[in-house]
Amino acid sequence: MKGSSMNTHMGNITIDKEVIAQYAGTVAMECFGIVGMGITVKDVVKLLRKDNLAKGITVTINNNKLTLDFHVIVSYGVSILAVSDNLIDNVKYKVEEFTGMEIEKINIFVEGVRVID
Repeated sequence: MKGSSMNTHMGNITIDKEVIAQYAGTVAMECFGIVGMGITVKDVVKLLRKDNLAKGITVTINNNKLTLDFHVIVSYGVSILAVSDNLIDNVKYKVEEFTGMEIEKINIFVEGVRVID
């Protein structure tokens, strides 16, 4: 399955993983200390086709629960722990509110550090 499906009294709702990844990417870029998204091997092919906010994010759905993997670039001089805590809190709240699905786990992989002018 490419996404998640929920049954409601009005019918079925299906959310594609790419939609969840794009929304999570937008939320991540709003977080203090995050200056960019890293590139996973899977994203190299996507980047050749188009640039989007889902790069650096992998969404896994298991029993209607989400696991999100973020590959991020952080700002030089900030606490990686503080940035990670902020990212987890914001993404968990906003993505759960947006999708109606529970986030089981958020993994953060710091791929680089960038000096901001």
